[in-house]
Amino acid sequence: MTLSVWLSLLPASVLISFTPGAGAINTMTNSLNEGFRRSIWGIIGQQVALLIHIAIVAAGVGLVVAGSPVLFDSIRYAGAAYLVYLGVRMFTAPGEPAAAGELPAETVVGEPAWSMVRRGIWVNLLNPKAVVFFLAFTPQFIRPGMPLLPQYAAFTATIVVVDVLVMWFFFAAAAKGFRRWTRSPRGARALNRVFGALFVLVALLLVFVE
Repeated sequence: MTLSVWLSLLPASVLISFTPGAGAINTMTNSLNEGFRRSIWGIIGQQVALLIHIAIVAAGVGLVVAGSPVLFDSIRYAGAAYLVYLGVRMFTAPGEPAAAGELPAETVVGEPAWSMVRRGIWVNLLNPKAVVFFLAFTPQFIRPGMPLLPQYAAFTATIVVVDVLVMWFFFAAAAKGFRRWTRSPRGARALNRVFGALFVLVALLLVFVE
């Protein structure tokens, strides 16, 4: 990948990462519930899903998904159902007040890291529109006349590093501003309902917005 191509890829990657979606909501939720530092586990899971999406496109399987309405819709509805499940579970969760420190009180035990990674994978993976997006996006930065492996490596590294930085230092950090609301049961319940509703909203967009 030439420097000029990479310099066009970099700002495009930043814009993509800043686009609000299920990954951003999941990151902010993890930061609120588990603390800024531990939210990295969910972000890692989301990057695993990004790697899978890029691998699917590079292998040509993405064309099959994009070209099969039944397969595309099956994945889309499964993804929407999972987001609705997360949203309803959060919406109905009891309000647990956070401790005065950097981490909420419940993180004395905390959600296991693998559980956060797994949820991050599913949140990003069950989105067939991401495959279609990468089908349209990836060829803009891959030159067939050059060795493909180094190009895909540079493309993937840029996408992942930028997304980690944006998710952790923007969305997870932004959630810190809401932490004062979690110091009371009422505030914690209100935030649970807000973020639960956002998960459901993203699910509806996934299903109804073409």
